[in-house]
Amino acid sequence: MKKQLLLVRHAKSDWENVGLKDFDRPLNARGFTNAPEMGERLLRKNIMPNAIVSSPALRAITTAQLIAEKINFAPEKIIQNPSIYQASEIDLLSVVNQFDNALKFVALFGHNPGISDFANYLCNADIYSLPTCGIVCIDFDTNNWAEVSGNTGQLKWVDYPKNTAQNQ
Repeated sequence: MKKQLLLVRHAKSDWENVGLKDFDRPLNARGFTNAPEMGERLLRKNIMPNAIVSSPALRAITTAQLIAEKINFAPEKIIQNPSIYQASEIDLLSVVNQFDNALKFVALFGHNPGISDFANYLCNADIYSLPTCGIVCIDFDTNNWAEVSGNTGQLKWVDYPKNTAQNQ
């Protein structure tokens, strides 16, 4: 494994205020519970990315910040990339292909259907729809993020809040 990517779907968002723009939707109570819980799971696995890159949409950046705090990653170092919001798998590929090669391990926080489609594109993950706050870990046998493309990754694991399996 030379490069590793975590794909994270934002936690559950709040649909109560119908007047809000989609971009501005916050997390709901479950989202505020699930994100720190998933951060704790990453911490228990000793998972620490070199960088966290997130959609700037409120629900995504909040999820990234809550998980970052749990894994002792400084939330102010999270990189917000507007290209991730409403991105297709090809849009997300463009984001990943531009990562600095000095980074070995990056966590990308985004939205469905793009995140699920991207995981399937990268490694034939066969994920119908990654649950909210779900995480996919993919390894790549390359030193160059620009070489990441369709079917170049190896699925390592998938986890999500309602997953009760202990051997993750």
